[in-house]
Amino acid sequence: MSLDTPDDRESQPSKSQRKREMQALQALGEKIIALPEAERARLPLSDDMRLAIEETGRIRSHEGRRRHMQYVGKLMRREDTEAIQAAFEEFEQDKLRRDHAFHRLEKWRDRLIDEGDDAVEAFIADYPDVDRQALRQLIRNAKSERERGKPPANARKLFRLIRDTAGL
Repeated sequence: MSLDTPDDRESQPSKSQRKREMQALQALGEKIIALPEAERARLPLSDDMRLAIEETGRIRSHEGRRRHMQYVGKLMRREDTEAIQAAFEEFEQDKLRRDHAFHRLEKWRDRLIDEGDDAVEAFIADYPDVDRQALRQLIRNAKSERERGKPPANARKLFRLIRDTAGL
């Protein structure tokens, strides 16, 4: 029997600390489960972890799911959590880039509708492959819709044209 010295006990995490760490691993497991399959496939997970994640979808009982999440948390101890967190950060960066790109395209759409020919020429200079006739027609229709207080169907079509032209 070995006796713990006070220094040994201080270097070990407390029971509360171990419980918080386990809950954090379970929460990370839940985030992984909530991901779309395509993003989940990009994560560096072990085969056991992938099987446990697939199994989660088949569990209907609340208590069964709770116990299964504890199991997922236990499996998470063996996973490379730093690599998983890095992948989550990469997903966030991708989402931010897409959001910024869509905001730029929305600004283009609003500018094309509001400013007219000057904005059209600037857009054509940036995107020379655009279907100019369709662009001008959609701008006219979107302006007309806006003036009459109609739903923005043509503004949405204009946005789709801009998005497809920009390659997003």
